Amino acid sequence: MKASARGATNELRDIAVSMDALFLRAAAAHANAAVLLAEGDNEGALSALCEARDLWRDLEAPYEDARSGLLVAMASRKVGDADTADLELTSARRTFERLGAATDVARVDELRKALPAKGMSPKGAGQLTGRELEVLRLVATGKTNRAIADALRLSEKTVARHVSNIFTKLGLSSRAAATAYAYRNRLL
Repeated sequence: MKASARGATNELRDIAVSMDALFLRAAAAHANAAVLLAEGDNEGALSALCEARDLWRDLEAPYEDARSGLLVAMASRKVGDADTADLELTSARRTFERLGAATDVARVDELRKALPAKGMSPKGAGQLTGRELEVLRLVATGKTNRAIADALRLSEKTVARHVSNIFTKLGLSSRAAATAYAYRNRLL
């Protein structure tokens, strides 16, 4: 089954490239991600999904973008990033609700129920020092450690240490999860 899915995906990719059709390229990238996920290549799936989502967004195709978000959630869950999985499911659910896609909303709800329990529940931002809170706010705006170091006049190593402390204290596993936490808790 996987071999035939891989073959069909490769054929779709070849057609998309030969026709230089943006929609087909997006569909091929999404299909490739789904096959990689089924093959157990979660990192490869996440990479392919970045390409698919960029293409769906270029096409202004929110439904397909949200479907790709579901695969991001599944791949994130498999690599142990429950925070990103939850963020992606929430985003996809909002899009499906806005589009009136009730079946897809129900699917998101089922996937959310299947999320593994997190090893640590996030603690409050009160656990953070003032400097860690500043760093968290800058992380949530998408700044790199280098940019944060420049903005706060710290060394990049000190910023990396603050980021590590933030992850530990809040029970988070990625910058995306830290961003979601900051927004969810209105820290910006």
